[in-house]
Amino acid sequence: MNVRAAKESEIDRLAEIWYDAWQDAHAEILPAELARLRTLDSFRQRLNAALSTVRVADGLGQPAGFCITKGDELYQLFVSASARGSGVAVALIEDAESRMRAEGIERAWLACAIGNEPAARFYEKRGWYRVGEMVNRLDTTEGEFLLDVWRYEKDLG
Repeated sequence: MNVRAAKESEIDRLAEIWYDAWQDAHAEILPAELARLRTLDSFRQRLNAALSTVRVADGLGQPAGFCITKGDELYQLFVSASARGSGVAVALIEDAESRMRAEGIERAWLACAIGNEPAARFYEKRGWYRVGEMVNRLDTTEGEFLLDVWRYEKDLG
């Protein structure tokens, strides 16, 4: 599986993956107000802003998923519906962990939506452990949105 830096020309495809996967995983378990703010354009804007830290996994000649890190945080990890179960998510999380380890990060963390059991099982299989709940401060087009989430951590040392 090839994991590489994202290209600006891929932003639209990555935004579609993010939007569709976010809807699949979160639309029924998160507040409707947040779902209203998570538009295709909002994902496009966030990808543009984070482009230097976006990593892409290729599948059938096009991006099949992506990951974003922010310092010691595994910030985003999304895979297209057609690529789920194919190893794309594993390749992306291993790449993120490897890059964080190379930066000297000994313990990484991520936020997982409370109730997103498939994601929680995936993270736990990859050695991440739930340490509790926390308030995550989400950026939206209308300002900060506070959301209770599960906090996961992983020792990288």
